[in-house]
Amino acid sequence: MSQAAATIADAQAPDATTSPVEREPAVMSVRGAAVWAMGGQYLSFAMQFITSVIISRLFLSPAEVGLFSIALAAALVVSVLQDFGLTRYISGLPSVDAETQARCSSVAFTFSLVVAGLIASAAYPMAHIYNQPDLAPILLIIAAGYLFIPLAVVPMALMARTMSFKGHFTVNVGAALAQGLVALVLAWLGYSAFALAWATFAAGVARGVIAQILRPAPPWPIRLDGTGPILSVGSRLTGMYAAYGIAARTPDMIVGKMLGVLPVGLYSRAVSLSDQFRMLISGAIGSVFYPAFARIRDRGDPLGPAYLRVVAGYTAIIWPGMAMLSLAAEPIVRILYGEKWMAVAPLLSTIALAELFFVMLPLHSDLPILLGRINKLMVFNGVDTIISLSFLAASCRWGTEGAAMSRIAYAVAWLMLYARFVQGLVQFDVRAMLAIFAKSAGVTLATLAPLAAFYALWQGPDRLGFWGLALASVLGGLGWLAAMLALRHPAVEDIKGLVAHLPGGKRLVALL
Repeated sequence: MSQAAATIADAQAPDATTSPVEREPAVMSVRGAAVWAMGGQYLSFAMQFITSVIISRLFLSPAEVGLFSIALAAALVVSVLQDFGLTRYISGLPSVDAETQARCSSVAFTFSLVVAGLIASAAYPMAHIYNQPDLAPILLIIAAGYLFIPLAVVPMALMARTMSFKGHFTVNVGAALAQGLVALVLAWLGYSAFALAWATFAAGVARGVIAQILRPAPPWPIRLDGTGPILSVGSRLTGMYAAYGIAARTPDMIVGKMLGVLPVGLYSRAVSLSDQFRMLISGAIGSVFYPAFARIRDRGDPLGPAYLRVVAGYTAIIWPGMAMLSLAAEPIVRILYGEKWMAVAPLLSTIALAELFFVMLPLHSDLPILLGRINKLMVFNGVDTIISLSFLAASCRWGTEGAAMSRIAYAVAWLMLYARFVQGLVQFDVRAMLAIFAKSAGVTLATLAPLAAFYALWQGPDRLGFWGLALASVLGGLGWLAAMLALRHPAVEDIKGLVAHLPGGKRLVALL
């Protein structure tokens, strides 16, 4: 194992000062935690994805999905207050005693009341602004679900501290199962967009109940004494998350207001598909890296080599995946959602390409928090938000296609904004990073080659069916593997390490 890989792998060692509260359960290895986190992410994704396909094909129209998207976007803008930075606060502490745990739980519960109240108070004004009466009850249902979220915040943060991602697996899969079942049953019964609202409520309840069963941390009795440090850190993190939430969640509201309910249904479906695919690959792993980097920081080891390894892993997997999603957007939308959703395809193709830029600087928010640069990060996030919304609002004059194109322009600006900031924090080798990008680009081209050849020599994207797409995907996967090995991509060893933790994985790695 290289020095950089060893740096991350060594993070599994528990801190000698860890309290008894923290030692239960024992700290899991980074790779083992990543396997459990990825497993939960994949299974949750599969359930949510299958649910969305069935509902979209059989029950709901783009306009109905658009109505719910506006309501959910409004709720999620406010929901940045929910966590109040507690997950990052707890993960960054050298130790957590029972009193700290009780105070954090109380803060989480208090802010859940604030979030639910804000969402509920916005219900009728939002219905009036969009001239959609059903928005009000949908928002009230979503608001009720947020009352249960604090039951999961602290337990999951405590599990993340010890990298006990088996618990995260159970919570995430349980919530996804509850959400999917409720959505399918109510959509079948004709509840329209309300089926999605009640499904969101069910997911919040399931998440809170399961988390409390696995790692009890009840918010009662309320303990608000001595919460000064929590509120100090939380207020700064919440300010940062607010900027992120506005940038990430208000696009649906802007598109809905400027273009209408039907266009926002199409746009939100394209964004959702792109986000789901990216999170399928990277979302769970990112939650593992934060506590791992915290341990590297605590030992005083350099972060640069470990960060380059993360960049290598992200670009080696997400670049080919998102590029393939972009190239295959038309057959994918036709196969999954049917002809009534085909207007999503060009939007998905454009939005997926934008993700290539965001992957180039992973952990761009997590590392500044970890290294105590929250105030500077908040400034960057503020500028980031202004750029994102300005580009989107200006581009909506060209319809949904313009809204999608704004994502690429924003992604380029985002990369230019954060590149020097992250490099100054981590002190990574710029030449080494560029070499990683070059190899990941080669791997990406090898992955795309079979599908591009199919389009040119056999069937175009307007005719390619399921089996043709499946064959191109398999050949693309083989091309990816061959390129990874031929180019000696630096992510190969870490990917082998992850595969080795799977059942039968050691035998598969031996073949490589």
